[in-house]
Amino acid sequence: MARYLRDRGGGVQASIFGTYIHKGELLVYPFVEYTRDRNREYQPAEFGLGPDVNFRGKFHGSAGELFVGYGVTDWLALEVEGAYRSATLDKSPQDSFATPGRIKETGLADIEGQLRARVMKESDRRPELFTFAEITARSQRRKLLIADPVWDLRPGIGLVRGFSWGTVSARVTGEWNRMDKHPDFGEVAVDYLKRLSPRWRLYLAIEGGEGGAMDEWDFVSGLQLRLTDFALVKLDNAVGISSKATDWAPQIGVMFSFP
Repeated sequence: MARYLRDRGGGVQASIFGTYIHKGELLVYPFVEYTRDRNREYQPAEFGLGPDVNFRGKFHGSAGELFVGYGVTDWLALEVEGAYRSATLDKSPQDSFATPGRIKETGLADIEGQLRARVMKESDRRPELFTFAEITARSQRRKLLIADPVWDLRPGIGLVRGFSWGTVSARVTGEWNRMDKHPDFGEVAVDYLKRLSPRWRLYLAIEGGEGGAMDEWDFVSGLQLRLTDFALVKLDNAVGISSKATDWAPQIGVMFSFP
């Protein structure tokens, strides 16, 4: 194996940090997530109960999620993902409008699929180039905290480069700004992956910009512990590094690989 593939093994980069999908490999990843945000931005107008004025409320939520990925070829991979979410928002003390004091929603949400393809392989002189398309299904249209009100398609492009000190990748997503009717940059992510030993891998990332807003950024750290050839424990911890980002979002799960 080439030295620049040491950390990742040459698969197609998945949407999940630190994960690559190989030809003929089926990945099944059930995991749980907790979310806490002491200053979640909202507007009473979203609930039809006041003006379009920004307030900051307290938010917390949890989810059981399932990710499935499959390597169709050595350059093409497919993904599907969904979650059952519970979300609660407590209104701001400054909000004097008719917004309910507490809003709680539960249900199936975040249903999406991705097509991910390697366009150009990495070599000694150039990085790997990949592209992807993410489709989000419409769900929970009558809710606000967990809703995806419309079908959405977001294309993207990225680069991966392996070094002796680790592997670095960067990607950017494009999306359609429905309010202003023009294309826009979406989520941007830069991550670092390092194989510490045959059993342990470390990854670090900065991501943000989802929805076209460049004021929500997270720092993500994580560890992978390989238990067997077919299973590994994955621990993630996301911390908001801007005021509008979610304060804290830890995840834990077990990823199964079926070759």
